[in-house]
Amino acid sequence: MMQLLDHIGGRRGHFRMESGLHAALWFDLDQLFVDPRTLDPIIAALAAKLRPYAVEGVCGPLVGGALVAQLLARSLDVGCYFTERVRTGDAAGTFTARYQLPPGLRARAGGKRMAIVDDVMSAGSSLRATMEELSAHGAETAVVGALFVLGSKGAEFFARHGLAVESVGQSPFDMWPAEACPLCAAGSTVEDVS
Repeated sequence: MMQLLDHIGGRRGHFRMESGLHAALWFDLDQLFVDPRTLDPIIAALAAKLRPYAVEGVCGPLVGGALVAQLLARSLDVGCYFTERVRTGDAAGTFTARYQLPPGLRARAGGKRMAIVDDVMSAGSSLRATMEELSAHGAETAVVGALFVLGSKGAEFFARHGLAVESVGQSPFDMWPAEACPLCAAGSTVEDVS
């Protein structure tokens, strides 16, 4: 199995993530999808982990999560859904991003047992918002999936909601609220990557 992080361009600095949390490392995930064949073994491995949950659909947040959802839905032979960001996080808050299903997918999602997925999950901001949106339209989230999980914040959130997180890899990853960020304390300028 290829090392997923070897195919992602990371850079060091001081970053404000979509969740509102700060981190010292940022990954350019768009590179993952240039050659979809390189993802075939990873998609197959994640699909095998999701199959026991008997989902009827896979939903991911645009952009990367939706691309992963499409590949997984094809592999699992279920419907593909996506959410799109309609509001970004507020500079002072955490987990304020909101995602919506397109109007044409809302009724079709209702009553479905779903896997929510993303390319890489750290704090899980877009997946949290996707779960809320699906629930608002009568869908049940059965499992959370990601190609790769960074840190434990997202997985801990979903565990508190009784949901398993399935992935093909994970790695430690430090994130901090702004008021506890050591980079802020050192006077480092923050780059908003949300």
